[in-house]
Amino acid sequence: MNDEGRKEELYLKGLEAYHLGKYNDAHEFWEDLWCHYYLKDKIFIQGLIMLTVSFAHLQYGNLNGAKGLIKKCQIKFADYNGIHRNINVNILMKEIRTVEEYYNTIENTSEFNWDLVPELI
Repeated sequence: MNDEGRKEELYLKGLEAYHLGKYNDAHEFWEDLWCHYYLKDKIFIQGLIMLTVSFAHLQYGNLNGAKGLIKKCQIKFADYNGIHRNINVNILMKEIRTVEEYYNTIENTSEFNWDLVPELI
């Protein structure tokens, strides 16, 4: 498989893992993409990694880690708007802010409402 095909495969495998709630796996696919290939939208992929790791932290019971990464991913997405990689970034940013606000209302990761996880569409 050529580099373009491998890049697409890693991106799509990350999306699939994310949609299945396998946030650590999604992070691994996207980190491979981010680390090993030249990407024009490297910062966007880094934002996806941070978003995904925020939810992985929740799964592992680390609310502070989740809070930190939900803030950092917003910075990475700030220069994007409209549709990017078939994701509506404007909707994504709104949903991320909702998650961040919700994080601030809970004291334990077990209280998180998983329905708030952005769908990446």
